[in-house]
Amino acid sequence: MASEATSEVQTVVADLIEKARTAQRIYEHYDQVQVDEVVTAAGWAIINEDNNRLLTDMAIKDTGIGNYDDKLRKNYRKTLGLLRDLKGAKSVGVIAEYPDKGIIEIARPVGVVGAVVPSTNPVATPFNKVINALKGRNAIILAPSPKGQRVCGKLVELVHNELRRVGAPVDLVQHLAIPVNRMETHELMKQVDLIVATGSANNVRACYESGTPAIGVGAGNVPVIVDDSADIADAAAKIRASKIFDNATSCSSENSLVIVDSIYNEMINALEAEAGCLLNAEQKQQLQNHLWVDGHLSREVIAQSAERIAEVSGLPGMSDASMLMVEETGVGSDYPYSDEKLSPVLTLYRARDFDHAFDIVHRILNFKGKGHSVGIHSHNDEHIMRIGLDMPTCRVIVNQAHCFATGGSFDNGLPFSLSMGCGSWGGNSIPDNMNYRHYLNTTRIARTIPVNEPTTTDLFTDYWRKYDIGPNS
Repeated sequence: MASEATSEVQTVVADLIEKARTAQRIYEHYDQVQVDEVVTAAGWAIINEDNNRLLTDMAIKDTGIGNYDDKLRKNYRKTLGLLRDLKGAKSVGVIAEYPDKGIIEIARPVGVVGAVVPSTNPVATPFNKVINALKGRNAIILAPSPKGQRVCGKLVELVHNELRRVGAPVDLVQHLAIPVNRMETHELMKQVDLIVATGSANNVRACYESGTPAIGVGAGNVPVIVDDSADIADAAAKIRASKIFDNATSCSSENSLVIVDSIYNEMINALEAEAGCLLNAEQKQQLQNHLWVDGHLSREVIAQSAERIAEVSGLPGMSDASMLMVEETGVGSDYPYSDEKLSPVLTLYRARDFDHAFDIVHRILNFKGKGHSVGIHSHNDEHIMRIGLDMPTCRVIVNQAHCFATGGSFDNGLPFSLSMGCGSWGGNSIPDNMNYRHYLNTTRIARTIPVNEPTTTDLFTDYWRKYDIGPNS
């Protein structure tokens, strides 16, 4: 029976793949103007306010995660930023020439992409992957989470409406049949040409183990330093805005705040002015008992409001709290507040000075979140550069609301994305914000150039001189 079930799953997925390949073989002959029209069409499927509201409402009702107004804004802003990034970008034919090297680079599609998407962002994340895949003349098949499968089906339906409008094959964008099951998701990973995965560590690991080229993302557990040069009121306002956005569904939301001693009390006051509620030791323990059940984050509190979390945890008098704050000293499995919380719960560390703050952040990342990102509120370039030079992180976000900035913003230069590569530190193949370039193959034409062959003297003279050696010694 098991082998029959496996065979049936293979056939179901193979049928989707064949439809995708048929569509992609047509699409790969589109020129840049045609491709950009298809990208614009797919983008309109969510930028259209009626569609965005419909999808956002479904996402909230089906997953029970996040905040309606924030998701609406996220879907719009992330897609608008992505379309800005893609406007004018070359992804068809010759995309670069280097005459001095005799090199011409040509963009080619990867083929059929399989995309694993999470329940935390069941609209913005798949749209991001769909649009990036289409920019590279690929087909894409979405594998949603069980809670996100209905909204995924509607999303694909809306994209199909726009693809028909511009005369493009609708099978360029598909999804696994509903109800989604794990066997089909894993089979999809095996049959596509490229897997792009955002979500749980288990999903990312399965992608890497599938035998198919894969691009996954690492775990978030963002620590942020506030040093004595920070604009405290500005930092507090930005931290609050980021921490409570969509009830902290983003892996880029601040999880720990490391504040240097000289401004600690002033910073706490500023956070309390932003409706942050600092818990005492007894309240902290009570919250902990409800945040984690059997060592795992409770589904009752993930991506819920601070008010709801306080209510579930039996903490009265916190109906006006924007975020719940707890003080911590330790890091590691015995200190769960040092881990990712996926909720508007903020852990506070008091550091003696910047060196101590740096050490605390390093320990947090070594425990969880290595490679993802670190924030700092500071006007001290030495401090900022030290994080960039010495901390195991792929992004250093300076004086910004972290969850808005990490995945690209209109006031920074990072690509708009909902998938943060964490490099080898986070067990990933890329250190970048996943973007359209990761959905391309590149062919290089190489012609001869004037010979440029060095002599050993050109390469070793300084070395020989420094160590008093030479070619004949």
